[in-house]
Amino acid sequence: MSKNLLKWLYPGIKIKRWLFTTLIGVVIVGVGAVLTSEPYRFVSTLGVVWIICGVILIVMGIGKMIISLLTIFLPKGERDLVNILYQRRYLERGPKIVAIGGGHGLSYLLLGLKEYSSNITAVVTVADSGGSSGRLREEFNIVAPGDIRNCLVALADAPALMGELFQFRFSKESQLQGHNFGNLFLTAMVQLTGGDFEKAVEESSKVLAIRGKVVPSTVTNVHLVAEYIDGTRKEGEAQIPKANIRIKRLLLNPPDAKPTAEAIRAIAEADIVVLGPGSLYTSVLPNLIIEGMAEALAKSSAYKIYVCNVMTQPGETDGYTASDHVKAIVEHTNSKIINTCILNVAEAPAEALERYKNESSFPVAPDVDKIKEMGYKAVATDLLGVDNYVRHNSEKLTRALIKVIETHRVIKR
Repeated sequence: MSKNLLKWLYPGIKIKRWLFTTLIGVVIVGVGAVLTSEPYRFVSTLGVVWIICGVILIVMGIGKMIISLLTIFLPKGERDLVNILYQRRYLERGPKIVAIGGGHGLSYLLLGLKEYSSNITAVVTVADSGGSSGRLREEFNIVAPGDIRNCLVALADAPALMGELFQFRFSKESQLQGHNFGNLFLTAMVQLTGGDFEKAVEESSKVLAIRGKVVPSTVTNVHLVAEYIDGTRKEGEAQIPKANIRIKRLLLNPPDAKPTAEAIRAIAEADIVVLGPGSLYTSVLPNLIIEGMAEALAKSSAYKIYVCNVMTQPGETDGYTASDHVKAIVEHTNSKIINTCILNVAEAPAEALERYKNESSFPVAPDVDKIKEMGYKAVATDLLGVDNYVRHNSEKLTRALIKVIETHRVIKR
């Protein structure tokens, strides 16, 4: 104990000088109080001056001590107290939002939403069977970590380098070629937590200091099965688009996979549920067809918003309009799973569309009237972002969602 006390006196520890300043201020106030009790007016006035000086030293000392402590304990790049208070107070008072999906679409959504509320739960598909995730599933018999990793990075408050590290992909010729560091990290964390994937995600969330939560929709090692209109079937998320036949129905193998308790709890407590954006049959629906998930969504008092894709996906949604997307979701679940559909009406540049045309991908037609005929509200607006890809712009999408949230749920920030 005495050694720890002596450490406060070591050179370089600024807090000790302000502690001493505060103590000196207390002594001066005490002396001033004694002087004010003297009968002589001059001495009494001098005592008041001493008290004022002592109070100034106390306030200065305590203020500087607080600043010194904040400088020590707050992470680099986040020492602006106003920003800290904003994140911890304003965002914590935001609505409870559950975002359901997977792929890059969900991570782009989360990037914007985390600036509106920190009460976010991302319920993420774990049925990916291609690339790094597919290889790790086969070797370690775990659920796919790829989409979970993307969402963790999207919600991260850790330094940017940590996000880049989790997204780093090994490219050189080796056994690690094609793997993401984040996927390997999650796989290792699963081993360290005794095979508990939910716990592994929770611990990884702490490393990245995320705003909100990321939870898998199920921890059963499920695979997607597509039944096509010709009666044939194909299993595996990566294999489904290769048939180039219209999908009739999406199934799970095993069919009795259960949703995680955390996902069901988040849906029950949510103010807002956002479905998508993301691949209809390989990112959004895989979560909704888990036994009990659609029922939980139907029972929830949350306002449910579906964000429709900007472009059709070859082998999945060829020729689909916005209403076809909504129809597929309702047919796989129930009619109470959507309140409003948000869809893009902006036109992408011709050169960008030409590249997509070569891949048999086209803009999703915003047939608003058909959606309204189905009994759902529709919000058609500019959601487009064009860089290397034609997809949702995170800021535009967030603004559109906030407008719907604050209009229909009377939630004012």
